[in-house]
Amino acid sequence: MTSLTGKTVLVTGATKGIGSEIVKALHEEGADIIGHYGRDRQSAEQLLARYPQRLRLIQSDLSHPEGAGQLWQQAAEQAGNIDVLVNNAGVYAASPVADAAAWDAGWESNLQVNLKAPADLCRLAIAHFSTRGGGIIINMASRSSHRGDGPEHLAYGAAKGGLLALTKGIARGYGHQNILAYALAPGWVRTAMAEEHIANVGEEAVTAALPLREVTPPSDVAAMIAFLASGRCRHATGSTIDITGADYVR
Repeated sequence: MTSLTGKTVLVTGATKGIGSEIVKALHEEGADIIGHYGRDRQSAEQLLARYPQRLRLIQSDLSHPEGAGQLWQQAAEQAGNIDVLVNNAGVYAASPVADAAAWDAGWESNLQVNLKAPADLCRLAIAHFSTRGGGIIINMASRSSHRGDGPEHLAYGAAKGGLLALTKGIARGYGHQNILAYALAPGWVRTAMAEEHIANVGEEAVTAALPLREVTPPSDVAAMIAFLASGRCRHATGSTIDITGADYVR
């Protein structure tokens, strides 16, 4: 029996990049998975074709204020019980200082998708877990949570920093109910967004600054999430785990 057999895990942003690797890792560990996706139905169908057993998909727009609540309600109705919440969905919307309209739009998008929607799901998960003897929350933060992001993406770093504070507060406030909370803070991960940047500047320009001389594979992030979801390290609750290949160390 694998470590997550009989457990149900809700994963947001499940169909591409890190999300699809999370689904793969959880599936290998025996979990039943409810995968969320936003607009890309094609990627959702491709993922479902790879894992026809123990995977269900739910569409919800987390950029809408009601999206997180609708997602949780559908997931709870389908599964009955949810053991683990993985808040993986996110956006990287620019918030340039020189453009007031783009600045406002960037802050609104980043705060809603990267902080408010995960927070709403955490709130609902806490209420759910408190009646079932506990549960696990894993929030996808970023290296930017610690050091901030570049001038064009100040809102992204601020939202991800808020997600770290939220995770720590949940761990401290609800540990006595066996509700555990962890955060991951990846740096460069080989996703479609990273590949676009690498194509523009060249692989060597990116990897030369990385101690391991390689961009982090999404499978590394997924493996850590599967481990945390297993509940095998309860006393690490409240921790933020950096997955940057030593590109950023604290």
